[in-house]
Amino acid sequence: MATKPAASTAVEATLKASWLPLAIIVLAQLQMGININALPVSLGPIVEDLNAPATSISTALVLYSLFVAAFVMMGAKIGKMFGERLVFQVSAVGHGAAMALMAISTDARMMNIAQSVAGIAAALLVPTLVVLIAANYRGRQQEQSLGILASIPAVASGLTFVIAGYIATALNWRFSFGLIFIISLVVLFLSFRMKSVPRQKGISIDFVGVVLSALSVALILFGFNNLNAWGIVLAKPAAPISILGLSPVPFMLLIGVVLGQAFFAWSERRVAHKKTPLLALEVLDSSEERNAVYAFLVAGGLSSAISFLIPLYIQIVQGQTPLFTSIAIVPYAIAVAAAAILSVRLYDRLTPRRLGLLSFVLVAAGMILLALTIGAEWSTVTVIIGLILVGLGEGTMLTLLFNVLVSASPKELAGDVGALRGVVNNVSSALGAAFAGVVAVGLLSLLISTAFVRSELPPSLEQEINFDRIDFVSNDQLKAVLAQTSATPEQVVEAVAINASARLNALRAIFLLLAAISLLSLIPSTKLPNYKPGELSAADIVSEKPPKATNKKTK
Repeated sequence: MATKPAASTAVEATLKASWLPLAIIVLAQLQMGININALPVSLGPIVEDLNAPATSISTALVLYSLFVAAFVMMGAKIGKMFGERLVFQVSAVGHGAAMALMAISTDARMMNIAQSVAGIAAALLVPTLVVLIAANYRGRQQEQSLGILASIPAVASGLTFVIAGYIATALNWRFSFGLIFIISLVVLFLSFRMKSVPRQKGISIDFVGVVLSALSVALILFGFNNLNAWGIVLAKPAAPISILGLSPVPFMLLIGVVLGQAFFAWSERRVAHKKTPLLALEVLDSSEERNAVYAFLVAGGLSSAISFLIPLYIQIVQGQTPLFTSIAIVPYAIAVAAAAILSVRLYDRLTPRRLGLLSFVLVAAGMILLALTIGAEWSTVTVIIGLILVGLGEGTMLTLLFNVLVSASPKELAGDVGALRGVVNNVSSALGAAFAGVVAVGLLSLLISTAFVRSELPPSLEQEINFDRIDFVSNDQLKAVLAQTSATPEQVVEAVAINASARLNALRAIFLLLAAISLLSLIPSTKLPNYKPGELSAADIVSEKPPKATNKKTK
């Protein structure tokens, strides 16, 4: 039998050993992914244990995503200043410590503090992932690693819904966050096996850019998340301030958009003066990259919205356990993960534009099917088909759009691409969760108020219940509230029936609204690259320049 040369054997052993850094990076990504998915799947037990409203979960998600999105670009610069491996280690442990705080939370305020600290740690951690892949891998291995990294959020979603659902039902929701803390220690221990990334000299942080971007993100996310509580136009009693009787929300949104524009103007000014901006503008220098970002925002928002709405429906509307939620959502989670990993095989057959259009159509079709079929039973065949369609579309979109952003920029901008991905991913997640919470509660309030007027319930009962603070509650929770009012047993039955019908119709309406948003997203999808790997784009043919690498196939 012929034996392989020693040099060849050594090379193969090195290649096998080189997958360890990717495993460590994947664990760190899972660490963050489990957190944001464990919150909605444990919604029922957290609400009961902390005595908080259901929408407090969306607020915690918004806070986490806010801090990531606001400071992730600064995190990329800090990684260059101190070395990405060191920043990776410190931020992974910091995120784990925040999860330990989450596990011992006694109220919603403590939970929000824990998620805010976790968001700051993740802002440092996220940009290092792409840089560490670029430092540890070359060629085909790097392409495969980027594809795997893009699929991990979907895999984390599927794993978390099953594991955290079981833990929250069989043990306690707090153990899920304790598990994340343990993962962070494992990441720290293994991280010393990764290649060290040297510090870059001469790096400075654009603090004006940090302030502009952070304020822009904060105003937009906080304003949007408080639309119902503070009022859309007129200020409600819960609003912290009122401007001539008007709600602060529209002013916050407007100022946030203006500050966002000011950030890009300031960045261009720094480039003109040969200074380093907070975000390298080269990662957004083409219409294809910009439209990929727009589509990414919508795709991430849709994913976050449905991840919030499904547990809300199953646990609050149907009164089921987190374990039932995890089982019921398995078709959706498997579809997302499978599409995220396997869709790269289509890159040689379909252009990014066609694949993006197909993905948004699948999501819209699935949303419409869910809106038309959800009812008292979750396990009907049509509901499962709807979940699978949504999952296939989402998994394909998120991997495709991340691939477009990564492959369209030079490797030396890996940190900036990672930062951009962090901003887009977390802004979209926050807006998606906030949008789902705000619109669902708004529709619920409208439907309950309308049904109450048409019912035979006395007007005095409306004042006792306080319709200004309507939220999704279970039938048992509503009965407990009504027991403290003057409602008769017959009126309690009628009020519970009104609430049950309004909850279901509100969720059906928001699924239809999400379907419409998905169809509107076909517009930016038409601007995605319309050529396969190795082909020339129309612009490249005219200019006779080699094309940017887009959507390299990963296996």
